[in-house]
Order: sequence, then C-alpha cells, then structure tokens
Amino acid sequence: MTDHNEAQFTSAGTNINEVKRQNAESGLSYNEVKKLLAQRGGVGTGIYSDTDVEEVKQEIRGEKQ
Repeated sequence: MTDHNEAQFTSAGTNINEVKRQNAESGLSYNEVKKLLAQRGGVGTGIYSDTDVEEVKQEIRGEKQ
C-alpha cells in the first residue's frame, strides 16, 4: 500500500504530489476565467456563454410567455 504523503515521481523525475499541490494553489484555470467572463458579459466571449440568444430576442420582442 502506498502512503499518500510519500513522494511519487514520474519517469522523468517530476514529483507528482508537489505538482498537484502547486496546481491546487494556482487559482483559476484558463477555461474557468473564460467561463466567468462569458457569464459576466466579457467582450468576445459569446461562444462560451450559456445564454439562449433566441430566448432573449423573444423576451425583447414581448413574445415570451
């Protein structure tokens, strides 16, 4: 059985646990930032938005019930 505190290394010598620790402390990922910008109306982020454009157009025209 492997102790979770024991260092695990790749064949190239990279400490896997250290990389995981650093990733956990690094903040938002690139995709997480894109998603937040899309949700808050960032310029050029429409492709990442989950807003239904047709639904909004219907609401604007008063066609939505």
